[in-house]
Order: sequence, then structure tokens, then C-alpha cells
Amino acid sequence: MTENTQTTDLEDLTRISGSGKPFGITPEGFVPKPLARLLDEKLAAARVLFGSDVDLTAGSALRKILEIMALEEARTWVHLGLAYEDSRVSTAVGDALSRLGEELGLPRPHHRATGRIRIALAGDLPPDVPELALARGTRLLTAGHRDFFLDEAVTLTNAVRQAAVPVTALVPGPDCDIDPQGSPPDRINQLNPEDPRTAQARELAERANQDVVTIEQTTGTSGGSSYWSDSRYRDLLLSCPRNVWSPDAVRLAVALVPGVRQVLVKDLYGGLDINQPIFGSFTFLERLFSQERSLGNPYFFTVLVAPEEGAVWDELSAQVAAAVDQVRPIGIAPKIDQAHQVSVGFTCRISVEGLPIPAGPPDTVQLTAEAVALKQRILDRVRRRLLTLGIGEPVRYSEVLWAVMEEPGVVDARELRLRRHPPHMASLPPDGEDGPPDPVQTLDPLENVLVGPTEIALLVASPDDIRIV
Repeated sequence: MTENTQTTDLEDLTRISGSGKPFGITPEGFVPKPLARLLDEKLAAARVLFGSDVDLTAGSALRKILEIMALEEARTWVHLGLAYEDSRVSTAVGDALSRLGEELGLPRPHHRATGRIRIALAGDLPPDVPELALARGTRLLTAGHRDFFLDEAVTLTNAVRQAAVPVTALVPGPDCDIDPQGSPPDRINQLNPEDPRTAQARELAERANQDVVTIEQTTGTSGGSSYWSDSRYRDLLLSCPRNVWSPDAVRLAVALVPGVRQVLVKDLYGGLDINQPIFGSFTFLERLFSQERSLGNPYFFTVLVAPEEGAVWDELSAQVAAAVDQVRPIGIAPKIDQAHQVSVGFTCRISVEGLPIPAGPPDTVQLTAEAVALKQRILDRVRRRLLTLGIGEPVRYSEVLWAVMEEPGVVDARELRLRRHPPHMASLPPDGEDGPPDPVQTLDPLENVLVGPTEIALLVASPDDIRIV
């Protein structure tokens, strides 16, 4: 073999990997050179430099040196691959992904702090008030005016005077990691007077001329100092628009406002709308796809916002308007509307296996702590599923059934039926019938809960709706 042929073969070895594919930056991404190929290259180079009869057996000193060199080069290739992946949002992880997000103007968000409090009646309820109900999402305040909300509904009576309830911070971040025993101490100690859901408690307090509930927090809240996971943060960055003055930019700005669950931006003049009567009746290149703008009228676009359970609309709408002002075009005004919440519930009978559910009469079994905990876990699964639904998206029977069956230990779910609670106006009774309208609509088996284009589903259910058989 001539010297030129040997040189050409050596160059070919350095251009391809052991599988015959190119290495380095390729159309498919970064391909590191494998250790076996690096060693083969070193051995081939040794034969070219020292002759084909050089000793490169497993026990030779030269081979050991070449193996060490190949291993160090393989490590270098691994770090080159990591550096390449850390330069793109789709593949970066950890601190590299955080740095890319900061360059885009979207620092990695924090989680919300969570904890538990104890709510109790300060005195007996009046005879005409059988119970004091605090809905899920009722806002609370700390001594330092930090906002929290109830993560479960609470019902207090003269018989059941107290309850331990989980709470969640409204605003993410470490500022809501409070310690009642810290310095200075801060604790959740009152209901938010601006929340309409506290109206019953405030009315009773005025009648009694004192607080009707006491809030005790003995353990601190935690979790606010932790950050979003890489996968969740990456989805946020990939959805980030690379332009301003666009519906996508408005949508992202509103979605990052604390208390916003879902957002939908409607721009009447911004694009194709086949539902308009003008569609199909104009000449191309002479008119826009959508209705022409009237220059004598102001131009509005609609921001439809679905608030979270702990949000107060007056406060949230002002924060949304401030966020939209940062990205909206000059002279284009937003119209901020609230999406109507459709309360959705369900009833079903489940069979379990392998769970420590006590035996006994059916009615007694339903009230045991193990059964109630199981039902609560099922409700949490269904609630998390509904929270992912968008505005106008129906609640599908199959998805609720799947969420129930996904709970470990549940082997069967029968007689599952969805229920719809109209948010504002109950359905009217048929003509000729008297009596109040039915506030709950129980659907037929296998039927989905349909919602309107400006509505969003919210789970309203209790453990009593699930029965273990």
C-alpha cells in the first residue's frame, strides 16, 4: 500500500463514524464519534507512523497509551455534544435552558407554595344559619398581605366546628414560603374581605360584632422556591412568539398573569373568518379575507380569560389589562371578558381490589377514612384532567372514565354519569309546569358535557358522588 493510499484511508477514517455515518454536526443533530472508532483511528495512525509491524496487541505499552488517548477524546466528544444541545431550546436542559429562557425574556417560573391551615368556628352559628360554607378557591390573607386560597371546600357547623384544609399561594415564588415561627413571623390569619366568596362569613361577623371563624397556621408553607421542570419550561419557551403586536404575544402575556387558567384571544380583523357572511363574496387581491376595518371606528380585540379558582375577577382583569398594554399595538384597545364557568360533576360506582378498605355494611364503608381518601384521590385526578381543558372544549365521558380507572386499586367503574350545573341561569321548566327550575342536569350514559364557545368546565364534586361496591 502506497503512502498516498494510506493517507487517504486515514482521512476517511476520521470523517465517518464506526457505523459509516458522518459525525459532528449533521442534519439529524450532533453525532459524537464513538470510542471504538476513536481507538481504530489511533491504531491506524500508529501503523502509518511506525510501520505495519508495530506491536499493538492488548498487552503492548503503545496500545495502552492509545486507549487512554481515545478515552479522553471520547469524553471531549460527549462535552461537545452537550454544548451543542445546550445551545437550542428544544434540547437544552438545566441551567442552559434557563439561560436561553432569560435571553428570550421569560425566566424560569417558580412553583406555588403550599401548606395546611386549620379553620374553626369562633362561636356558635345562629339558629337560622345551619352551616358556614367556604368554597374551594376562597382567598385568604397573611399578616404580611400575601394571598393564598383554599384548595378544598370547607363546611363548618355547630357539630363539626373545625377542619384542616390545604392552601395554595396565589402568586408563585419564594416570597410565599412563610414560616409562622420565623423572624419576622408571618402566618395566614384572615379571610380576604375583597373576595365575594367570603360574603357569608362577613355578614355573620357583622351580626355577631366579632369574627365568626379563626384561622390557625402552625406549620410553614413550602414549594415556592422550586422551579418549573425542564419539560414544562421548554413547552413554554417553544410556544413563545418571536414577534410583538400579535395575538400570540398577547396570549402568552396574559397566560403568565397569576390567577389565569386559560386565555383565548379573538381578533375579528386579524385573519380568515369563514363564519362571516362576507366570506366567499369578494374578489381576491381587492379585499382582505376578513371584514374591512372601518377607519372611523376604534379597533378592539377580545381577550377571553378563564380565571383560576382562587382569582377575584376585578383584581385579575386589572392585572390582565396591564399585561396586555405591554404588547398590544398602539391605538388597538383590548376588550377583556371573563369566560363563564360551567360546573361539571359525576356519579359512579367503583369496585376496588388490593386496597385496605375496611369491610362492613355498605353505608358504613363509605364513611371510613380509607374510603374517603380513595375517593378524594379520584376526584383530584379528574380535576387535574379538567384543568387542562381549553375554553369551549367539552368534557368527554371517556376521559372522565379513564381518569377514574387510572387510580391504582380501582378495577371497575359502573353507572358513570356526568352532570352539568349551569353557572348563572338554571334551565327553564317546560311550558305548563310549575315549580323552580332544576339547577342540575344529569346526562345520559356515555354522553359528553358540551360547553359554549365562551365557557370552560370546572369540576364540582364531593366524595359522596362516588360509591364503593
